[in-house]
Amino acid sequence: MTASGDTWRNWARTEAVRPLRVERPATTDAVQRAVAAAAASGLRIKPVGSGHSFTGIAVAPGVQLDLADLTGVIDADVATGRVTLAAGTPLHQLPQLLAPYGLAMPNMGDIDRQTIAGVTSTGTHGTGLRFGGLATQIVAAKLVTGKGELLTVSETVRPDLLPAVRLGLGALGVLIEVTLQLVPRFVLHAVERSEPFDEVLDGWVDRVREVDHLDVYWFPHTRTALTKTNTRHPGDAPRRPVGRVSGWIDDELLANGVLRGICALGALAPAVTPPLARLVEALTPNREFSDFSPAVFTAGRSARFCEMEYAIPLDAVPDAVREVRALIERNGWRISFPIEVRAAASDDNWLSTAYGRESGYIAVHRYFREDPREYFTAVEEIMRSFGGRPHWGKMHTQTAETLRELFPRFDDFLRVRDELDPERRFANPYLERVLGA
Repeated sequence: MTASGDTWRNWARTEAVRPLRVERPATTDAVQRAVAAAAASGLRIKPVGSGHSFTGIAVAPGVQLDLADLTGVIDADVATGRVTLAAGTPLHQLPQLLAPYGLAMPNMGDIDRQTIAGVTSTGTHGTGLRFGGLATQIVAAKLVTGKGELLTVSETVRPDLLPAVRLGLGALGVLIEVTLQLVPRFVLHAVERSEPFDEVLDGWVDRVREVDHLDVYWFPHTRTALTKTNTRHPGDAPRRPVGRVSGWIDDELLANGVLRGICALGALAPAVTPPLARLVEALTPNREFSDFSPAVFTAGRSARFCEMEYAIPLDAVPDAVREVRALIERNGWRISFPIEVRAAASDDNWLSTAYGRESGYIAVHRYFREDPREYFTAVEEIMRSFGGRPHWGKMHTQTAETLRELFPRFDDFLRVRDELDPERRFANPYLERVLGA
């Protein structure tokens, strides 16, 4: 299906574009025809998912390829735990889709609005030092190359391309389907606690090695951090989900409603941000609950924001976070959104932020109606001093020249790009900046 393009905006409202046309293919053949038609017209073509990247990675000035009709389970093997999904499948549909097979993703991030192709292609990760980013779950993929050819990549077919295709930034082709290595469905026991922030930082390295999953949130202008520790249990373990009423109070009213209010008031009158942050600090409850993993890993995000995140060596996290705190205090900034700290295992995907090293992740945010540039630029300088690698789907200012120094297999990725998309059919301004023209 072809349509004229209305203005497209990403979720954070940091990017907007009016494509020359929009294609909505429902089959692999239709994707191939769309790529061929773009080439015949001399146009570039870009697939788009849910628009949850904060960068321009999915911006399509030429032909926008909407994969919303390419969804669902294509094949499932319960014995091996391998499931093939259409590339446009949103993560929030996976619990229902995978329930008949008793399977689940080994790890997830805290947002489930993205498509499976988008979340893996941008290097999205969860937390847990024994678990890699979501792209590490891919064992096979099918994609349409810049030449319009359908290419299969797996552990036995062109395995040399897997480390590039798993996390390809949308630069190598249009993903049609991905095969994931899943695990039996499991229960997570979550413990959320307010703890002294400095004590959390002091024990960071030991703690992330001891637990299955750890998430740390710190609101600037407060002395405590909210920690969320998730422990894995078998799928038949007892579950104690969050109650409907208490969940609405904690997650919708406090975590989202109050945060939206703080952000809106802080944008108008920044001086109110510190006392309001301390009020949230006092009101945030400690709680425990258990449920199937997707319900514990993910959370709703109705307060709109923009974000920057960097991966740095694991042991450097406490020093880097303290430098960010000192930066905020020194400049007298009023920051309404929390800083989030996580960890992930080393992996071998060439453009992974955790390539070849255990990594800690530090994410900073600003309300979408505030200008993040001064804050983000200063934090970015700190992260770069620790050898930080930017999340591809979150805001940063790095270029191909600086990124080549951070990713040892950067030029190997470019060679694969030359093979699969020699005419740069899938390029856009963001990819030209981070990969080079």
